[in-house]
Amino acid sequence: MKKFWNWVTNDAGERTLRLEGPIDSDDVWGDSVTPAWFRSELESGEGDITVWINSPGGSVFAAAEIYTMLRDYKGKVTVKIDAIAASAASVVAMSGDKVLMSPVAMLMLHDPATVAMGNTRDMQKAIETLDAVKESIVNAYHAKSGLSRNKISTLMSNETWLDAREAFKLGFCDEILFTAEEKPEEEEEEEPDKPDEDEPDEDEDDDEKKGVHLYSTHLMDQMILNRLGVTDEAQVKPPQQESPVDTEPPQPVIGMDGTTEDGSVPYPILEKQLEFLR
Repeated sequence: MKKFWNWVTNDAGERTLRLEGPIDSDDVWGDSVTPAWFRSELESGEGDITVWINSPGGSVFAAAEIYTMLRDYKGKVTVKIDAIAASAASVVAMSGDKVLMSPVAMLMLHDPATVAMGNTRDMQKAIETLDAVKESIVNAYHAKSGLSRNKISTLMSNETWLDAREAFKLGFCDEILFTAEEKPEEEEEEEPDKPDEDEPDEDEDDDEKKGVHLYSTHLMDQMILNRLGVTDEAQVKPPQQESPVDTEPPQPVIGMDGTTEDGSVPYPILEKQLEFLR
């Protein structure tokens, strides 16, 4: 059966490993990734290497051995996740000096699992072993991301699936492939778009097109009083015809009893008219 892994060396001597398939301690079916062949292939050359990962995971102990070998390697190790690095494979991914993810890749973290049988002591021993194994996995995630151990433990217990952007945000990867995005120190809320100061307001443009003019309350009051015959209309010019040199027309005098100077029109009536016309 064909194995799902291979080494490639280009003309420049750069070595690439494609790690594709389950990670196991023993190569039973001939289609798994094992530490034995990995060590021999890794030590057969030198220089920087790139490890492409597409694996659903497997044995946590086999992954731990591969992780340690990559961390101990003399050259620079760049890990690239092209599809999935789940379970034990995500631990191997943390070994890279630089970890990159495809924008369509996934990283999955979860608690270790096992199969146990026996009496209560055997079951308790299995629980203690799983707790210890989890702590060892947390070590790898913490060393890469810098997240608190409690945060990582919670992510594992919840079986967390991370896309590239979320893994990048949490520190599990250093870069997203095919992008030039840099890791922000802090998320900033986007501000709503603001109109340019130089551009006129659309509502004002519409008002001008419709021939609408905005007048002050004082001018509106004066115009209404003129229409009601309280003052001489000839003394008041339309607001749009006012000139900076014009003097303001005389204002009607309102008495204390609420009537205008000539007493012909009660002020409350004028006030109602003003409110209606506004």
